[in-house]
Amino acid sequence: MSSVRPPSILSNRSEQTLNVLEYELLAEKAAALGRSGDRAGEALARLNAHHGDADQRRVLLKAATEAVYAYFIQRELCGLRKHDDAIRDYAIPREVLARLGAS
Repeated sequence: MSSVRPPSILSNRSEQTLNVLEYELLAEKAAALGRSGDRAGEALARLNAHHGDADQRRVLLKAATEAVYAYFIQRELCGLRKHDDAIRDYAIPREVLARLGAS
């Protein structure tokens, strides 16, 4: 008795579908990382540009800290565990890092 198998092009279809799905997920992670980095950069720019009212500075500091925290979380979701490059590239001030628990 012989068995009938589908052509190899059909048997690999689920594997190809998975690869497309993986590609789409990676693309979305990368896009989300970019958007998160943009938000962090904008919040840090507003904080750095502020020279004045202490209450307003606290609001900007909180917003920058939250944006950087979200950016770090997104980096970790992408497998980027060390943030030294991001801290340097974005020139994240110590006062923001201190609020994140870093030193």
